[in-house]
Amino acid sequence: MTTRRILLLFTLLPVLHATESAPSPTPSPEPTPAPVSAPGFGEWVDGLDNAQVQKALEVFEINFQGADKLDAAAKQRALLEGFGALFAPGIGFGSGTIAVGAGAPFLAEILDGQAGYIRPGTLDEKALGQTDAALENFTGKQVPAVILDLRAVAAGGDMESAAEFARRFSPKGKILFTIQNPSAKQERILTSDKDPLFSGILLVLVDSGTSGASEVLAATLREHAGAMVVGAATAGEGVEFGEFSLGGDKVLRVAVSRVVMPVGGALFPDGVRPDVPVEFNPELRDRVFQQSQTGGVSRFVFDVERPRMNEAALVARTNPEISAGKSEEGDALRDPVLQRAVDLVTAIRFFKK
Repeated sequence: MTTRRILLLFTLLPVLHATESAPSPTPSPEPTPAPVSAPGFGEWVDGLDNAQVQKALEVFEINFQGADKLDAAAKQRALLEGFGALFAPGIGFGSGTIAVGAGAPFLAEILDGQAGYIRPGTLDEKALGQTDAALENFTGKQVPAVILDLRAVAAGGDMESAAEFARRFSPKGKILFTIQNPSAKQERILTSDKDPLFSGILLVLVDSGTSGASEVLAATLREHAGAMVVGAATAGEGVEFGEFSLGGDKVLRVAVSRVVMPVGGALFPDGVRPDVPVEFNPELRDRVFQQSQTGGVSRFVFDVERPRMNEAALVARTNPEISAGKSEEGDALRDPVLQRAVDLVTAIRFFKK
């Protein structure tokens, strides 16, 4: 299926690009067919057999205006561009070493006594130690649920780190996931070799920015720790990347191995689909993350009762209702993903009683 698309892509793309600035041809009275870049063209190509693909290429090369520009070099460039379009997010590019964005600072707190909130920011050794301390605190205070927020975790990360975090919640002796590499003789198997630090209600928050090791962690916790995943679909980068220099400062980033779950299968390229879908504007999400660094996340979850006029206010000649309207912008900002997770904790605890 994919091969057929590539065969047409390597022929069509360079000519389309080369003729973008060319003068428009004389209008034809005949109806103009939909462009090849229109939605559904890939599905149409998938419906062709091999003989029809070859015939389509012949028709194109003979009849399309500008086909004289269709040399071998142009075909190779279009082939590479086609790979990038068809196999994303398993292929990327950059200059020098491809940078990975930083995550938000670590944050842990208890929300209304009913759920411990952890936002690791990164999946490294430091964050792992902070997570262990937070889980110990939650257990000591008999907090019945944990909400693990992976929306602010830095992209990338290594899979062993994802496994280490997963071991804090997964039963001992489980195969967490495997890593398959076509060039390796054996697949790597990562297991849980210790008792979990927490075994209560677990919810995991994700979105389209959750990628690499963090989405592998989300899938692992759902499969082995019974976690409920809340938010939006992840990036689909459940792979290990290799970076290859092309000369000069040009670097090609290619998925060289993939993570496979024991039950759910490979995470690439579809990612992790949430059990409870909740959309949240990325700009507002980032504002929540930034403002919560100093004041915590509780104020983005729970509504605070507005002050009302009372006898004391009348005596003091003040109006608390007007003062409440002058509160900070953050007081009106809410995180619907985290709110839904807290609501789910409440509902699960109710039905467990």
